[in-house]
Formats: sequence, C-alpha cells, structure tokens
Amino acid sequence: MFRYLTVINPLFFFILSPSSAFLIPGYNFNFSLHLLSCQLPLFILSLPLLLSFHPSLSPSTVALFHRHCLQAHPALKAFMCGSLSGTCSTLLFQPLDLIKTRLQILQNNAKPGSPKVGMFTVFINIIKTENFFSLWKGVSPSFVRCIPGVGIYFSTFYSLKQHFFLERAPNAGEAVLLGASARAVAGVSMLPFTVIKTRFESGHYNYVSVAGALRSVYKTEGIRALFSGLTATLLRDAPFSGIYVMFYSQAKRTLPQEVTSSAYVPLVNFSCGVVAGVLASLVTQPADVVKTHIQVSPSHWSTADAVRYIYMEHGIAGFFRGAVPRSLRRTLMAAMAWTVYEQLMARMNLKS
Repeated sequence: MFRYLTVINPLFFFILSPSSAFLIPGYNFNFSLHLLSCQLPLFILSLPLLLSFHPSLSPSTVALFHRHCLQAHPALKAFMCGSLSGTCSTLLFQPLDLIKTRLQILQNNAKPGSPKVGMFTVFINIIKTENFFSLWKGVSPSFVRCIPGVGIYFSTFYSLKQHFFLERAPNAGEAVLLGASARAVAGVSMLPFTVIKTRFESGHYNYVSVAGALRSVYKTEGIRALFSGLTATLLRDAPFSGIYVMFYSQAKRTLPQEVTSSAYVPLVNFSCGVVAGVLASLVTQPADVVKTHIQVSPSHWSTADAVRYIYMEHGIAGFFRGAVPRSLRRTLMAAMAWTVYEQLMARMNLKS
C-alpha cells in the first residue's frame, strides 16, 4: 500500500530532494513570503508529475525515498505526511462527496411540491443508471486538489504552530485561528481544482480530464470562473478547520495521559476526530450548499444571490441539503487524515 501511495504522489521526490532546500534557507522566514514562495511553487512545479505518473516503483527507489524522508526539512516532512493522509482519505470517501453534490444539484432543479430525495436513493440511482465505479467520478480532480492541498494545509499548520506555539499548547481561541489560517492558505491555492471537482461530480459537464476541464473553463468563462465561490469556500473551509482543530485539541487534552500514550493512540485520535468533525460539519453546512450552487452554475452568481435563491426556493432547510453525506465524508476524512498525519509525524520523531 505504501509503495502504491508513493507512486500516486510522485511530487514527494521533488519536495524531499536536497536541491529543493534553497527554497527555505535557514527557515528564518516571513510567514507570508514562506507560504507563497515555498509551498505553492512546490505544488505547481510538481503538478505535471501528478498528472502523468508511471505505475512502476523499484525497491531502490523506495529506499531512496526513505533516505530522503530522513533528510527532509520538518516543514517538508509535514507536507509529505499530510499528502499521504490526503491520498488515503480522498480515495476512500470520494463516493460520499459525489452523493452530497448530486443531492444539492437535485434540490436546485426540484419543482415546488416534488418529493424529497434522500442519500440512499441517490446512491442506488447512480449505480443503476451509470455503474458502481461512477461513485468515484471526480476522483481525479479530488486527487489533484487534496493530495497537495492537504499537504499545504498540514505544512502551514505545522509551521504556524512551531513559530507561535513552540513552548505551549494553543488555547481554544488560538486553535480556531490556527486551523482557519492553515485552511485559508490551502483553500485559496487549490480553488480552481475545487471548481473542476464540483463540476465533475455534478454530472452536468462532460469533461474528459482535469487539464481539459481547466482549459475549457478558462477559454469559455475566463479566469474568474476558476475562482468562483471563493467567499463561500472560505466561509465553509476556514471555520470548519478552525472549529475542528479546537474541538480535536480540546478533546485530546481532556483524556488521561495513560490513554493518549497507550497502544490505542490511533483509535483515540480517530475518535476525537469524529466528534470534532460532526460538530464542525453541521456549523459550516450552509456555506457548502452556497458554494456548490455558485460553482455549478454557468452564470456568475454572487454569494448573496445564491443565498437569496436557496432561501426563496427551499427555505432554511435548503441550506442543510446534503448534510448527512457531507458530515459523514468530512468527519471520516478529517479524522483519518489527522490520524494518519500524527502517526507518520510520530514515526519521523516530530511533534504534530
């Protein structure tokens, strides 16, 4: 499994190579310049590798990978651990994201008085009218978005935490700001791929590939379309991550020392993540519905227009359409991502 993940995410070989060290000399940096000049170019330069990896990996390459892991800068190790955790969680929970998107699109097209459609109905309908593997439609843009995106998130989170909270743990309010700031950086940098992923999942667009979709949107709708839903995305992702980190860190802090240092640490981390994910998902669900409406619509809706439309057509309940599959996916995905991330960081002798 590990070998497969290193194949599917070959940007690790670039970001872990000694030649990339010039990007963060001495690690005495201004944070805004560091995030702009280090993490985003790492993704942009390695994107062609992500889109055209080769499915073969020799034992010597794996050994080289392990050696470079040990030599890498802590921030790059955090990027790698985050990317690996993002790969696992994205592949497992993509069907829930697709069902959530389809539910929100069905609500948008539903006529007044028509019967409500549930998550299970959408699930069965996709399998009947398409096929089982259609549940993973949109997984390509999800990979392109989540693998580097989760890496950027965790490396930003690690860098901020090491800079501001090296001597002590952040309190509840500081944890919210820490998580929200890291997610804002990752969310803005990966927004074009979020737009493409949402359109893939909607079933309204016949894109063949991620690169082709990017070209098509840029030529027909302009660069603005690739950043549609920016406000709604930030209103959804930044609070989600902030609230999640707060609940996650507070839940872990309340546990006895013998529990957090036992052999059941992964299970403990996952359980804390599930609790934090459910609470954070419910709070940010309305922003997710608004984001989906904006990004799927071919016309350029503003956030206020989308909010007004959803409320006039479907009332308050319309803002919570797709809450169950989204809560399941975001909760399980975040819990798994944090669990894998913390385990990998512990293996590298780094404090997450």
